[in-house]
Amino acid sequence: MSLIRSFFGNPLSTDLWAPSASNNEISAIANVQVDWKETPEAHIFKADLPGLKKEEVKVEIEEGRVLQISGERNVDKEEKNEKWHRVERSRGKFLRRFWLPENAKVGEVKASMENGVLTVTIPKAEEKKPQVKSIEISGA
Repeated sequence: MSLIRSFFGNPLSTDLWAPSASNNEISAIANVQVDWKETPEAHIFKADLPGLKKEEVKVEIEEGRVLQISGERNVDKEEKNEKWHRVERSRGKFLRRFWLPENAKVGEVKASMENGVLTVTIPKAEEKKPQVKSIEISGA
């Protein structure tokens, strides 16, 4: 398994991939496209996973603050009477990891999948405002 550091976007993300075992093909799904946006209320991740069912995808929190999205797209079975002319659709295992910031409420992660798009929402903790204590000035 090779480790590929993300050169674009968030430097705190890593990608792991494994080629499909059949025909020495390299899995293009290794480069699963993930958007990460931050709103005042949450961190929202959206991953394009066309053709995958929610049962084929795992969303986990590792080591306290690492979001991990993984899964596998299986190879279509070749029948005896079939001859493939081109195989371009990606297949194989994928794994994406993102280091979450301190303000992520990792105990309240929600995930949903619709039309091949996985959405992971992680609420943010309220920002602590600095305490201000007034000091009485003594003197004449």
